[in-house]
Amino acid sequence: MNERTCIVTRRAGEPDGLLRFVAGPDMSVVPDLKRRLPGRGCWVTADRTHVDEATRKNLFARAFKAQVKPPADLGGLVDRLLAQSVLGSLGLARKAGQLVLGAAKVEGAVRSGKAVLVVHALEASPDGVRKIDQARRAVVWQEGPDIPSYKLFSEAELGLALGGANVIHAAVLAGDTGKAVLKRVVALDRYRGGTPDERIAVAATGDHDDAAAEDTE
Repeated sequence: MNERTCIVTRRAGEPDGLLRFVAGPDMSVVPDLKRRLPGRGCWVTADRTHVDEATRKNLFARAFKAQVKPPADLGGLVDRLLAQSVLGSLGLARKAGQLVLGAAKVEGAVRSGKAVLVVHALEASPDGVRKIDQARRAVVWQEGPDIPSYKLFSEAELGLALGGANVIHAAVLAGDTGKAVLKRVVALDRYRGGTPDERIAVAATGDHDDAAAEDTE
């Protein structure tokens, strides 16, 4: 796919760093996370800050050249859709045998180099996280992979997605399913303005008063 232009920043980028939106039959603005919906689409930098700005200023109307109306909580809707995608893929990884649960098994998967990412529940204790982080650093010191670690979901959210299990620590293992989970986790974390291990706020971009980029297809 060719580069697309964000309607907020007017900067071009690869599609993986942008979110696609289309105009629905009722002239609402619809997120198209899989980029499969028919019709003209416009693109927004893939983080909550830019989606909220596009909604607040209704830059979608300029991009579509039509009186479309985005939902007031479009940013929240996108967050929920991205989160559902991650949780669903974690469930598939468990069914495929590419997910291990529990601090000891996660640490073992990390030290063996089999893990592609680690997921901690928001309620995870600092001590539990620290032990797994030590394992991650040890793998890097031994010139192994730098395995990212994320805190994105509560224990309840993870448990519901994984069949009611008590989930505090989980590791996704290498494989096709694991790669799919990693891609979705990275997208959600980026959208929320975070980075692995240490969540940071997305810097405010300021107002963009220029006309929205006319990059629709």
